[in-house]
Order: sequence, then structure tokens, then C-alpha cells
Amino acid sequence: MSDINRLKSRTRADYRYILEYRTRWSDNDMYDHMNNSIYNFLYDSVINTYLMEHCGLHPPSSPQYGMVVHSHNDYFASISFPACAELALRVNRIGNSSVAYEIALFERGHEPVRSVGEFVQVFVDRDTGRPSPKGMNPELRRGLENLLVDSRTSKL
Repeated sequence: MSDINRLKSRTRADYRYILEYRTRWSDNDMYDHMNNSIYNFLYDSVINTYLMEHCGLHPPSSPQYGMVVHSHNDYFASISFPACAELALRVNRIGNSSVAYEIALFERGHEPVRSVGEFVQVFVDRDTGRPSPKGMNPELRRGLENLLVDSRTSKL
């Protein structure tokens, strides 16, 4: 199966965390579907919601925070207001200070995945803006490991 077909065949069961998002009228663009920029906003939101709920991240004061160093998205079908999006999250790779997330967007009530994206974050120390030689903090790593999938199932 080609990489793109593997992504198109993703289901909610391929992910370990799902967050709902009610689309807004302002999410639509002149083509009557959710604007591409909103996908990145939603991907960033599901990642940070997970980090705050399960990894001890407190954005204004945590000693480390994630900087996005790479992102991309593959679009398969559109979604538009007033649909409810389901944002599904998993981790494909964890490095010393980096993590590669895979995010899928589904529409509630519909099986096919609408889009699949990747965000890569490098966790840096708040004081230096650089990755710590010790890597990411243990609480953060433990939380991310709960989303880690077998690398053989990842196209990204």
C-alpha cells in the first residue's frame, strides 16, 4: 500500500487521543469549506491540550516548551461549518528533545479521514531557548510515550 493510501485508510482507532472541535462560521472561506490555515490552528490546539492535560505543561511557566520546527498536511476531503471535527492525535517518534506528532481530522458521523498532518516539536528550555542536553523533562516524556505507536505503522 502506498504511503498516501495508508494515510487515507486511517481510522479513529489508529489514534490514542481524540478532541472534538465545533467548527465556527468564521472557519469557512469563500469556497464554503474550512480554510487551510484553520487546520494548523486545530492541530496546534489538540497537541497543546494534550500536553497540558497529560504532560504537565503550563505554557506561561513550564521550564520547557515545544517549538514547532516542521509541519505539513495532506488533505483528502473538506469539512465546513456547522460540522463537528474530531481531532485525533498520536506520536510517531520521540527523540532526545523532539517529538513527531501525527494528527488526523475526522468529521463526526463520517468514517473517512478528512486530513492527516504532522507537527514536529523540539522542546527547549525557557531560559535559553535551546534544547537541554538532558532532553525533555521526564513527566513530558512519559505523557508523550502514552501516545507513541509502532514506527512501522507510520508513513510520516
